[in-house]
Amino acid sequence: MVIGGKPEGPFSITELKAKGLKPADFVKTEAMIDYKEAHEIPELREVLGFSKPPVIPQYFGSFDQRLLAAVIDWLIVTAVFVIPALLIVLISQGKMFNMILSGSLLAIIPIAYLIYHIVMESGPRQATYGKQILKIKVTDMQGYPINSSAATGRNFAKIFSVLTLGVGYVLNFFNKKQQCLHDMMAGTLVVKDRLV
Repeated sequence: MVIGGKPEGPFSITELKAKGLKPADFVKTEAMIDYKEAHEIPELREVLGFSKPPVIPQYFGSFDQRLLAAVIDWLIVTAVFVIPALLIVLISQGKMFNMILSGSLLAIIPIAYLIYHIVMESGPRQATYGKQILKIKVTDMQGYPINSSAATGRNFAKIFSVLTLGVGYVLNFFNKKQQCLHDMMAGTLVVKDRLV
């Protein structure tokens, strides 16, 4: 532990607690080459109850990355429904059945797309498959993963981005964090994986 600018120790966990170790204090374990802040060491975070401060996002998903991810996601979701439907249409002979199947698909695909986004964006990877391919993900304003209610709010807010005749999406070009209207409403960001 660094005390008054000078390295001291070694200390046990009990001794570190007694010395009032703070998250920003510099420490070094026997396995480490250099000193780090205490909150950066998982074992100390766990034992002493420190939380790791968030890394504020600095790299945001651009409009073209987001658009390409959306196209990939539409292709994935549509393929899941259209390919089996085409096989059924080829096998079946009834025109009425084919019309009902086609109409059902038109209603099911947008609902499936919405559910897919909510589940994937609130999941461990924080991204749909399209976003994963492009190495972007959805976070809250501090860079933390969003929960399912935030993902639901974000995806329902996309209605407003569309109802403004696309202006909600164009807002991406006019703000530093490259948020679309639905991101602003939900308090979310689309970020790139860190470069470092």
